[in-house]
This record gives sequence, structure tokens and C-alpha cells, in this order.
Amino acid sequence: MSKLIITGKRELSGEIITSSSKNSSLPIIAASILGNGTTRIINVPNISDVKIMIELLRGIGAKVDYYKNTLSINPESINCTELVQEISSKIRASFQFLGPFLAKYGKAKIYYPGGCNIGTRPIELHLKGLSSLGAYIIKENGFVEVMANKLIGTKIYLDFPSVGATENILMASVLAEGETTIDNAAEEPEITDLANFLNKMGARIYGAGTDSIKITGVNKLTACSYEPIPDRIEAGTYMVAAAITRSKIKIKNVHEDCLKPVSAKLKEMGVNIESGDDAIIVDGKNELKCTDIKTMPFPGFPTDMQAQIMALLSTVKGTSIITETVFENRFNHINEFNKMGTNISVSGKSAIIQGVDKIRGCKVCASDLRAGAALVLMGLCAEGDTEIADMDHIERGYDSLHLKLENIGAQIFKV
Repeated sequence: MSKLIITGKRELSGEIITSSSKNSSLPIIAASILGNGTTRIINVPNISDVKIMIELLRGIGAKVDYYKNTLSINPESINCTELVQEISSKIRASFQFLGPFLAKYGKAKIYYPGGCNIGTRPIELHLKGLSSLGAYIIKENGFVEVMANKLIGTKIYLDFPSVGATENILMASVLAEGETTIDNAAEEPEITDLANFLNKMGARIYGAGTDSIKITGVNKLTACSYEPIPDRIEAGTYMVAAAITRSKIKIKNVHEDCLKPVSAKLKEMGVNIESGDDAIIVDGKNELKCTDIKTMPFPGFPTDMQAQIMALLSTVKGTSIITETVFENRFNHINEFNKMGTNISVSGKSAIIQGVDKIRGCKVCASDLRAGAALVLMGLCAEGDTEIADMDHIERGYDSLHLKLENIGAQIFKV
């Protein structure tokens, strides 16, 4: 198990480049099996979740090559629609193969997925949507099996705008007969990115990025080359890094529209943000103010940025309140924060943050991906050394985080 050592109180400066989106790349990798021929996905982040997806593809017979962040996938040699249990149980995104398997091969067997322990993420919405398209579903202890001789387009209403369910239904319906409508669909930018990828392969998807998506089924999809959008959560993490160290940095390879919820709150706190061509300059040197935040599905404030913004608010005078509405276990990092000198308490779904004058470095442990990133931010502004164990969580979603931060002045290294 690796860990990070950070010596804090270093001002950051210079440029940092955001990788392509983890949350776009993973479903796009799964969707690539829908195309005939070799699909090339460009600028894929070198993270452990991507490596697990590659293992899963190779385990079912696909030809996969990953070189210099370009991923080539040819599904024509796939000989199995059952994922290897030991591998698929490591990652939530393994469930994203369900829709593509069902659409192209008419069957799938997938074990219940793993991922970060941040709360209940039920698969019922996925299965309800696939069942509406005509799939027969068997749920046994530890796995789900789906089968369909033919998928028929229909109208589907999601009880909650689940990103994963929207993606699975989208990928299943592109080869279904007739028209499918997904109402109360997730509106996240990663949904639009997946739809753009599928459309480039020959799908006919309309309305992605709104709460109503229409899909007209086609007979086949053809392989293509595609580059996923920049990672808005990684970019948001760097924005907070500038603010929490009271520094000024330039963040390149960003889509400003995707960052509006984070930018709006940081500006409200007093952070100065200037935009340019696919880049933003973040200046956190002003005196910052406390604020209240409520996490919501896009275009609300992202739950994936909750821990990072809590780290920043812990260093700002006054009382701030963060209300978490998406995942019930997403305050696990607070105990580790408080070890470092923060004053945070929890009441129901809300965290009450009393800003403190000083953060102290100590030994802490990352409980999940975003909590790990937030502890890195705490380490950057802390007095003394911070040692973060279970760095494997961080490497699930951040490509070379410690090296990128080191390049802009952080004193950080991996053990």
C-alpha cells in the first residue's frame, strides 16, 4: 500500500493540466464494445479504474492496447458476456457493461460492483430501465443476469436522475428497435459526452444534457476515434488547491461550462477566477468568506466536490454549512479532518464547519477517492508534515496527482 507525504505551507504557482474525465472515460470504454472494428479513445487518464476496465475487457476476449494514454479496443474476439468476479467487484463501473452486452449480445452476467463506500447506490433503476426495454432479469446472491431476444424502444421514467442508470439505458437502447425516451434523465456533462461518442459511432441520440433524452435505434454502430471531455472534478480539485494555499495558478484543459457550480461558490467566497481559451486562472489570495452549500445532481453543486470544498471552508473564518443530499455516507472524511485541527460536527445530512486559524499535519487515512483528494488539499495548507495512507483510493481517479502538484510548487512525494 502506498502513501503520500506532504510538507504544507508552500505557495503554488504555474500551470497544471487536467486529464480527461474519469467519469466519461469509464462508460465510453464499456460502450466501445458496441462498435464494429477498433475504437481509439484518446487521452485516457492513467488511473487504476481504467486499468481494471482494461482487465475486464481482456478477460472477455477483447483485443486491447493502451499506449501513451491512447486506448484501442477491438471487440470482435469477445467470447464471453460474464465478467471475471474478482476483477469486476473492485469497481463500480463494471456495471456499465450491462447495457452494451445486452444490446449487442442479448445477454450478460455481472457481479455486484465495488467502488467507494460512500453510501447506497442501488442498481434497481438500471434494471427497471432494461426490463422496460424487454430484458428478462435474474437476481441471485452476488450477481445479476439479463437476457433478451430483442430490445424494443419505449418510454422510461427514472424515479431519480441516476447517472449510471441513464448511461446503461442509453447504451442498451441505441441498438433497440424503435424509439426510446428517458425522462428525468441525469443531465451531467458526462452523459452528453457518452451520447456524443455513441453518435459518432452512428447512434441517433437527441437531448443528452437535458432531463429528456430520445434515442432512435439503429442496426449497427461503427468504431471511431474519440477524446473524452476534461475532468471537471479534477479541475475543481485544483481550483480548491489554489484557494486553500492562498495561491494563484493556471489550470489548462478545462470546459468552463462544466465548472459553473464550483466556480460560482468559489467566487462567492472571494476567489478570483479568470477564463481564457480552455483554461482558467484561479487566484485565492484574497480574504475568503464562509458560505453554505447543498450538493445536488448537475447543474447543482457536485457531491464529488463536497469533501474538497469542506477542506477549504475549514480554513475560512466563520460558520459554513454543507448539506449532502446525494450519498448518505459521504462525511467519512470528517474524523480525519478533525485530527488535523478542524472543527466540524454533523447534524443529520448537514456538516457544520467552524473555520479555524491553523491546520496541523499528522497521519491520516483516505476512506474513498474524493476524501483522499481532500486530505491532500488539507496537507497542502497544514503546518508540518501530513502522511496520507491508502493512496490507492486517490489513484482510482487522479492521474499523477502528486506529480502535477509538485510541478506547481507543492512539496509532496509518494512512498
